[in-house]
Amino acid sequence: MRSNYTQLYLHYVWATWDRLPIITLDIQKLVYAAIIRECEQLKCTVIAIGGVEDHVHLLTGFPTTVTVSELIKQIKGSSSHFISHEVKSSEFFKWQGSYAAFTVSHDAIDNVANYIRNQATHHSQKSIIPTWELTFP
Repeated sequence: MRSNYTQLYLHYVWATWDRLPIITLDIQKLVYAAIIRECEQLKCTVIAIGGVEDHVHLLTGFPTTVTVSELIKQIKGSSSHFISHEVKSSEFFKWQGSYAAFTVSHDAIDNVANYIRNQATHHSQKSIIPTWELTFP
């Protein structure tokens, strides 16, 4: 093999400050777009993004050029700045400090992506996967 090859996938989950329901439908797509833009800047491939009013799930192909903590710091920081300064400057928007990150096997990508894309349904039907939803306050 002449060059490096990696196949790394991570599922991240993080919440709004105090789990406040501030990712309202009017800004949800803008929040997700800001997260996707930052991922692209970091050479991170977004596979799925979803969530509800108080938290976000993100599934990515993970680059070897950045650490998990650096990636999350950049994503949360840039998206929070964008929303609080350009979208809803008169309203409160902030992420909580913690996050969860899970490795995902190549064979599980479709299942995890579907779970992420259907967050609203899972939460309304109480069909959540507790490990992925309750791992942080």
